[in-house]
Order: sequence, then structure tokens, then C-alpha cells
Amino acid sequence: MATQSAAASGGKAGQKPGKREIKILMLHGEEIFPASLSQEDESQCRYTPSDRALTSHPLPRLTHSLIYPHPHAHHRQLTHPLSPGYTQSGPLFRAKTRALDKLIQKALAPANLTATLVYPTAPNRLRPQDIPGYQPPEGDDAGQPGDGDDDDEYDSWAWFRRDDATGTYRLLPEGMRRIAQAIRDDCGGRADGVVGFSQGGAVAAMLAAALEPDRAVPPPPAGSDAAAEDGPAAWADELRAANGGRPLRFAVSYSGFWAPPAELAWLYEPPVATPTLHVLGGLDTVVDESRSRALVDRCEDPVVVVHPGGHYVPVSREWAMPLIGFIHKHAKDDEAQRAQI
Repeated sequence: MATQSAAASGGKAGQKPGKREIKILMLHGEEIFPASLSQEDESQCRYTPSDRALTSHPLPRLTHSLIYPHPHAHHRQLTHPLSPGYTQSGPLFRAKTRALDKLIQKALAPANLTATLVYPTAPNRLRPQDIPGYQPPEGDDAGQPGDGDDDDEYDSWAWFRRDDATGTYRLLPEGMRRIAQAIRDDCGGRADGVVGFSQGGAVAAMLAAALEPDRAVPPPPAGSDAAAEDGPAAWADELRAANGGRPLRFAVSYSGFWAPPAELAWLYEPPVATPTLHVLGGLDTVVDESRSRALVDRCEDPVVVVHPGGHYVPVSREWAMPLIGFIHKHAKDDEAQRAQI
């Protein structure tokens, strides 16, 4: 699937000369498959206006805010969980964050900066039966493994797949190679930063660490060509070559998490030195806060922001400003460092 990008006004008529471009990878994350409500639930609850206000799109969301009758109050608000799905795609993530893109461009313009947001799609397609706990409708044989004819109807993609038996992250090399391709083809060989959501937030931190030139990469196991090809030395070298040996200026993780597999420990030991911003949802019930905090603890001087919603990227101006300020700070810091060289 082709990468989508949202460029700012660079190159358009009336643009100020010398405006500097910041190229940012936008890594999508989890999509939501809503759980069905019982008839009793549907008769006793309704969506609250705040539920719509907390989201930027009409697509299925992680939580419903439900109001139930309560004998001791006018109403009582509860959180009703939805079954988490896996992923979306670059184009869908772009559509969901378009308002955020506009705010970024408007806020950076006075600083003579322009941002190009690049939205790659992960390479690993997922079907409903790939979701843990999925049960096909009774009497429905469609979508079973081997029914490849229907694959194209599922626009769900993952950067990696967790193996429930071993805890390892399968297909991560393919995900990292897709990002390397986006850096080469869509960022012109230079990505300045990365913003990721959920699984994409976890990958954003891994990407930032892998691109740090002083970080040692584990050598491939001796005598295993297959392991060497898919090992971290191979995909880390490809990422570093794609970005010209340069580290990222910043990494932003929305509802991201630490990757615990032992083979990925080198990404966190020593801690991630790239400046990081972590945006957590105070009502997130998909990624446990302890997993997000574990990622925070493995970064040097992290900045943490907690918004009052759930598992999504907030796009209102109030909650976009921490991101914009973070991008602006590290873009200007880099500019000052280059001026001193």
C-alpha cells in the first residue's frame, strides 16, 4: 500500500523564502472493533455528548460513555469497554489526524517552519481471525485461513504481531523495513521526527532508539543466515542507511508502550536518548498505564502529558499544543546547533 503524505505549504505561491521543512513519520496504531451491547444495555444507556467531544471522528471508539439510571443521583456515568482490534492504515490515520495537521502547520508558520507528515502503512495485513478471541458468526465459513480471495476487504495492518506462546514480536523486521522505505522514498532520505499511536507509539520509540548512532546493535547469531537476515543488525542497518546515519530529533508516543521481549532489550539499555514526548489517556483501557509508564522510564528526560480521554489521539487545540511546542523546541534547537557548527 502506498505511503500518503500531507505536505504543508512548502513550494506554494506566496511562501516565505528560506522556510525550513520538518519531515515527520506518522505511524498508525490500533483500530477498534466494537463489542455488541445486550438489549438490556441498549435500553438503559445512551451516548453522552462528551463521548462525541472526546473524539475527532465518527469511527468506532475504544469506550462508550454510558449513562445508567441511578437511585442516588440524577445520572451515573460509566465506562463501557469495547473489544480492542488491531490496526488501521496510513490513509485512515491521516484522515483521523487531519485537524492536528492543520494546527501544526498554522502554529509553526510564524517560526518559518513547515511540516510534512508522512503516513506509511504497516506491511502485515490482519484479518478478523487474527484477532485474539475472534469467533466467526455461527454457520459462517467465510474469512477462514486459506480464503485469500476476501483479504482485500480488510484494511487492517500491523507493524508486528505478538506471539502469544513465546511473547516475541513476529514480523517486526518487515515493519521496520517498511519504515526504512518510507524514509528513503517519502522523506528524501531524512526523517526529522516520528509520531506514533498505540502499536505505532511503541514502534516510534524503537525507531528512535535504533537510529541513535552510538547505540550498539546485537550481532546476528553465528551460523544462521535466516536469523541474520531478520535480526536487528539487518533492519537497524537498513534504517540507519535510509536516514543517512542521522538520529531523529524527537519522538512522540501516543498511548505507546514498552516492548518486553528480551531480544529487543538493546533498544532500551541504555535508555532512549532521543527527546521523547509521551501522551497518555487517563481513561485508556486498551494499553494499561503501567505499560506506557514502563516506556517512559526507559527514556532520558521524557516529557509526559496526560489527557482526560481514552485510547485515541486528541486533536483539539488544547491537547495539540504540547505536541506543537515539542516539535518547535527541537526543530529550533537543531537549527541553533547547526548554526554553531
